[in-house]
Amino acid sequence: MKTSTTLASIAALAVLATAPVSAQGRLSLLDRGEYVCALPGDATSSAWVEQEGRGFAITGGSSYRTARGSGTYLMEGKQVTFTRGPMRGTRMMRLGSGMLQEVGRDGKLGRLRCHRTGPVAD
Repeated sequence: MKTSTTLASIAALAVLATAPVSAQGRLSLLDRGEYVCALPGDATSSAWVEQEGRGFAITGGSSYRTARGSGTYLMEGKQVTFTRGPMRGTRMMRLGSGMLQEVGRDGKLGRLRCHRTGPVAD
């Protein structure tokens, strides 16, 4: 009996050790609603410069829609990866409730930020 418990423990540890680090975050969902994306402005103009065509809406479950179509995303911990649709491959970091910041291909935070502006518009 003790041998089978020990073997089960070793097998469980082996599975955990071989799981990719990126797959070990807790799965969750973004807040539903419309998101507007903007770049920081400067002292001579507005504080934020909205980026036309970059906004999206989280419509429920792990789905989103844009003016170009709809798709799905995966949120693991604070990392959001758009997996299908027009934003496929886009990665973002959740900074707080309703605030996302784009993550570049190098893994560093980019300048683009998206914030939730309200409920999903029909």
